[in-house]
Amino acid sequence: MLLAIDCGNTNTVFAIHDGTEFIAVWRTATEHQRTADQYYVWLSSLMQMQKLEVEITEVIISSTVPRVVFNLRVLCDRYFNCRPLVVGKAGCTLPVDVRVDEGTQVGPDRLVNTVAGYTQFGGDLIVVDFGTATTFDVVAKDGAYIGGVIAPGVNLSLEALHNAAAALPHVDVSKPESVIGTNTVACMQSGVFWGYVGLVREICAQIRAERDRPMRVISTGGLAPLFAQGADLFDAWVDDLTMQGLVTINAHNREA
Repeated sequence: MLLAIDCGNTNTVFAIHDGTEFIAVWRTATEHQRTADQYYVWLSSLMQMQKLEVEITEVIISSTVPRVVFNLRVLCDRYFNCRPLVVGKAGCTLPVDVRVDEGTQVGPDRLVNTVAGYTQFGGDLIVVDFGTATTFDVVAKDGAYIGGVIAPGVNLSLEALHNAAAALPHVDVSKPESVIGTNTVACMQSGVFWGYVGLVREICAQIRAERDRPMRVISTGGLAPLFAQGADLFDAWVDDLTMQGLVTINAHNREA
């Protein structure tokens, strides 16, 4: 069985893949101080609760937080008796090229999304990921990652607004009933929702103009379904795009 781990700035996702599909997916807060033993206690407890009797023989990791990788490696060595593949590190190859400025470090999650997007939809693609940051990854016709855009994440923007303006409260992200708000919460929700709809639409339009060709837009991340309500922004939404990319990269390395 394959254990795929996607460690983001806010949350870490663990998923078990049986070679055909994911049979379990769990999410926990990303904490760099969490030890290998703590990971195992948490993970094994969840497996027991779901009565999963599986043997983990392979592990692949994508992490935007370098400090957590060491303890995840120890977890694999100590409890699963295997050496994990770590996206972006030596020993883990990609089935697509990466064409960026020399010396540039591309986030592993962006590479994984590129692989998954190309595998499912082909090239000439824009992958929009609503995470801690809102990222736009541009995939060439042949599947190569050729760059992208990084914008502040939705919740990050709301947090900054609350922290910078003492009178403004914390609000949930939702589609407002009308653009013009008649109270503070509605005003903030409208600004965030329609502001990000405009941000996505304009950035994708500029990418298409610069590439001078039609490009499909695929979305992923927790808030993607919400913003899909705003307009015809996306051609498709894939909930587990990153996890699917990890499975593809693991298979590519196994066959190499």
